[in-house]
This record gives sequence, structure tokens and C-alpha cells, in this order.
Amino acid sequence: MIALNILARLLDYPDEALFTHQAELITALEKASELTTAQRTRLSQFITTLCASPLLDRQADYCELFDRGRATSLLLFEHVHGESRDRGQAMVDLLDQYRADGLELTAKELPDFLPLYLEYLASLDAARARSGLADIAPILALLAARLHQRQSRYGELFDLLLALAESGLAAEDLKPRVGKEARDDTPAALDAVWEEEQIKFLGEQGCASAQQAAHQRRFADAVTPQYLDVAAITTSTGHSS
Repeated sequence: MIALNILARLLDYPDEALFTHQAELITALEKASELTTAQRTRLSQFITTLCASPLLDRQADYCELFDRGRATSLLLFEHVHGESRDRGQAMVDLLDQYRADGLELTAKELPDFLPLYLEYLASLDAARARSGLADIAPILALLAARLHQRQSRYGELFDLLLALAESGLAAEDLKPRVGKEARDDTPAALDAVWEEEQIKFLGEQGCASAQQAAHQRRFADAVTPQYLDVAAITTSTGHSS
């Protein structure tokens, strides 16, 4: 699917090459038969709008959106496994999947980085690519809902991915859940996470157990856990991938 290559490029960190070759991206959309005319038009408009602002501004916006806090992280396993040991095994399994299809990573990104995963799916036949998208549809829907809540146009890219997945899931399915979440990218929330990490370190030395307990009570509701129960999402919305 050509569209997956284009979406992967748009979801990666914006650089000079993207701005320089925006016209080629728009031209490539004409060959993306998996998209409807309306979808191609929306994607073309997204590219034009993205590249209409100064590059440094777009880079700053990207970092603010995807690298500040975990709620909109583009690392897929962040939303399922967090920092648990299961995440490491999931990384190994995904790398094995890449290698089984003849791909060996040379990039510095982690294997669950969404743009990288989309490039991998783009190398497969259409049926397998859709299946791969359906596998992560609950994560895509969650990210889409959070991005729309933040009024980011990047949410449109996730809507397109969900449409290509044909899983039946959409951002609307998770809108009620997202509406109840505490933002994890505010200064207060980021400070809370930083303080918690510092106190945990001290606690491991046996020096601050009482302080740690008080801190945890104070910030218990400061940041909503961002980990996603994929099975629960598909069941509650009545869809399965």
C-alpha cells in the first residue's frame, strides 16, 4: 500500500527532505488506489498545510505532541506493556517478524516505532498489511481520540489508518474514555512523574519510605495510566480485529 509509506513519512519527525519533496508525496497519492478520492484530497491538504509553516516550528510542534508525556507516544508497546518485562519480549517477537519477511533493521528507531511498523506493512501484500493494521487498531483508535481531543490535525492520519485497517474501530469509540483521562503532558503532570522517579530511587536505598507513601497519595490521580487493555477495548466496542 503506497498510502502506508506516505503516512509513515508524515508521522516521522519532520525534516528538510519532507518539505523539499512535498510535491512528490502529493503526486504519489495519485497511485494510492487503496484510498478514496476524498481521502487522497484530505491527505494532500494535510501535506500542504504541514509544509506551509517554518520547519523549526513544525519540529517543535511534533516534539511537543509526541515526545512530551506518554499518552501520544508513537511507540506502540508503550500503550500496551508500559515499562513491564513483557515489552522486551514483544520487541524481540516483532524483530523476529520483520526478519521472517526478509527485513533487517538498520535504523536507530525501536521496532515498535509506528512509522517504522507502517513501512514494514507497506512492503507486504494488501491483505497482510490490513491484517497488521487491524492488529494495532485499538492503539490507533486510542491515539486518534487523544489527538482529536488536543485538536491536532495529526488525528486525521490515524483516522485514515483506521479506515485502511477495516477493523470497525474509530476514534469515536474511545472518546468517552479519553474524556475522563488526566493529561500527562502538563508541567504539573511531568513534574509529578519526575518527582516519583526520584523518590523511588531514594526508597530503594531505604531512606524515604514515608516520604514516598505521602508522595504517591498526593499524586495518585495526577496522571491517568496510559496502558491499554486491547482485549477490553475490542470487546467493549463490539469489534474484533
